[in-house]
Amino acid sequence: MPGTTPSGDGASHAEDAVEIYAGIDYAYEADKSEITRERVGLPGTDPNAAIPVRKDLAFKQFRHTITPHADVGLVHGVFLSAALPIVITQARELHLDTGVDRSQSSTLLEGIVPYDGYDARDPGTPPPGDLVFRGVSRHGLDQVYVGAGWAPMDQKADDTKPTWKLGVEGRIAIGGVMKFDPANPKSNTAVGYGVHELRLWTSFDRRLPWAEPWVELFWQVPLGATSSSLFQDIKYGATNTMKGQLAGASFGLEVYAVDNPLDNTRISFDVGGRAVAHFEGRDYTEMWEPFSLAGAGILQLDADPTTPGVQPLNHPGISNVENYLETAARVALRAQLGPHVNAGLLGDFIWKTDHLISFANAGVDRDASDKIEPGTDEVNPLYNQQIDLVGHRYRSAHNFGFAIGIQGQVLF
Repeated sequence: MPGTTPSGDGASHAEDAVEIYAGIDYAYEADKSEITRERVGLPGTDPNAAIPVRKDLAFKQFRHTITPHADVGLVHGVFLSAALPIVITQARELHLDTGVDRSQSSTLLEGIVPYDGYDARDPGTPPPGDLVFRGVSRHGLDQVYVGAGWAPMDQKADDTKPTWKLGVEGRIAIGGVMKFDPANPKSNTAVGYGVHELRLWTSFDRRLPWAEPWVELFWQVPLGATSSSLFQDIKYGATNTMKGQLAGASFGLEVYAVDNPLDNTRISFDVGGRAVAHFEGRDYTEMWEPFSLAGAGILQLDADPTTPGVQPLNHPGISNVENYLETAARVALRAQLGPHVNAGLLGDFIWKTDHLISFANAGVDRDASDKIEPGTDEVNPLYNQQIDLVGHRYRSAHNFGFAIGIQGQVLF
């Protein structure tokens, strides 16, 4: 649940003694979207009009996460941080979208998912009703967060200035990599991407007599992948094979309902929002498990386009994703109970702009011939015409999600 702590919180104020903040957060997240698809060649469509897009599937995901974390404030505004997000449960489903029956779903008609549907929890039994695909229940770790920061300005040390922080955080992949094996779907219940990332951030906040406005900016970039990760550079004409970069801003205003400095009691309401740009790259999309399910069949790839014949490569499931923007509104109730205990109850409401989720290019034109030459290293081995060709691509639309979180923190 990103952006759940105001920038003014945290262990950055120590001057003569070390401050240790330890806590645990819980978050429940629910996401839903419509999966639409470009459908060229449909009867009755104008070949000169814009590419027709039709509704296909409806996606739902639920996740419970617990995050133990600690912050250590050292002298002169220097602080260290660590967090370990643990996914307790993650479940995903695809249903027929409203007004769509099985005879109208291109995903079923083309065999990307069997016509009767697929239940990874019970592969021998077709799922009931309009349920088309159900993945296994997943849990585990993805990354451990380890960071450091510095407060060049600290309002507690100098009340004429705001608090300004600069920080760097390494997100190190330590968990099992999330994969899907159609022959044995229950063999992998991991949640990890297997990608190491670097996050740089800065924040500003200013405590006023009745409120505390704050803003935080960040940039996050992948540094590399583990050997078992699906994010591998397959060379040839493949582009944007790594997880996409992120950049964003969060902002808010924490208003004090109760503020008693005598016994260090404070109750406040925090209202804010965020905007995060997701840049083009590969990702686990709403369709990654169905793509993997069809990876040895209709979506099978050619691992080496320069060698005659086909060197079979199962589609990994992850796919190229178009740039999109995520926005969110947030409300929170916070309480400081004495000098050592902080708690919070938070809610996020999240929207994402519509974007393509099967967006691989056919390759790279290296000789300015305005076409990709078959049988050469210009060809992208990760490109599959069934889902990546213009007129057949998948799109994620009408995205909405919410998250409810509980925070607890103790100062030692």
